[in-house]
Amino acid sequence: MILIADGGSTKCDWILLSSTGEEILRTRTKGLNPAVFSEDVLERRVEENADLRDVKDKVEKVHFYGAGCGTAAPSKRLEGIFTNFFTNVQEVLIYEDMVAAVYAATREPGIVCILGTGSNSCYFDGKDIHQAVNSLGYILMDEASGNYFGKRLVRDYYYKRMPPELAEDFAKKYNMDSDEIKKNLYRKDNPNTYLASFAEFIFSNERNGYFYKLVHEGITDFMHSRVLSYKEARSMPVHFIGTIAYFSEDIIRAVAQPYGIEIGNIVRRPIDGLLEYYRNDVLKA
Repeated sequence: MILIADGGSTKCDWILLSSTGEEILRTRTKGLNPAVFSEDVLERRVEENADLRDVKDKVEKVHFYGAGCGTAAPSKRLEGIFTNFFTNVQEVLIYEDMVAAVYAATREPGIVCILGTGSNSCYFDGKDIHQAVNSLGYILMDEASGNYFGKRLVRDYYYKRMPPELAEDFAKKYNMDSDEIKKNLYRKDNPNTYLASFAEFIFSNERNGYFYKLVHEGITDFMHSRVLSYKEARSMPVHFIGTIAYFSEDIIRAVAQPYGIEIGNIVRRPIDGLLEYYRNDVLKA
């Protein structure tokens, strides 16, 4: 049996497949970003999932696609955790999340973008992935991501740029005490996930002028920094993966139109595209 997973900082989706592509199990754990979480946290998040515990001696292969897996050291940490946990595993392969995004979006050349808790982009030439800009993470980059919009909301609330009626609702939904915010940002682990949690406020409310402007600015920033940096962006489709992208489709199309950018597929959950990729391309190979 082969266990495939797509993981970010917030959550990780898992699907267990038989050798013929039959779905045996689908489950979810908390995020497993090895560049953000300690080894103890990663181990605990895997071990506390009852579904994974039930199949730990049945899994023969683990193919994990995740945020924070673009360099050797974090990937090795995850590989060790999976090798120890799945008692009969024969193969553990760790890939960065951009690979899953490509497989979920297209088999043809194009630009593939991630807009989730974090953000990223690449050019896929039909075989290999190329990145014009290496991501420096949530502090310096991550335009139009959940944590980008979370930062904007918190700043707008404190600078009183948020419309009063929205600010009132925002303060009811979240603890906006300054000490609480600083504790989560500077003393607790995973400030990127904490910031991204505020972004839900945008997409769980009816779209209005304030929200539209906020998202439009973020998407425009991303388009300039992470899409137009590829010379291929105007000659082939640009695909988007992730929850932020899914709920911002109209704005993505509006921002892209003046540049003559063709928007391709917009996929909310990469794991669904990965499932089809494995059934059609990997298990039949």
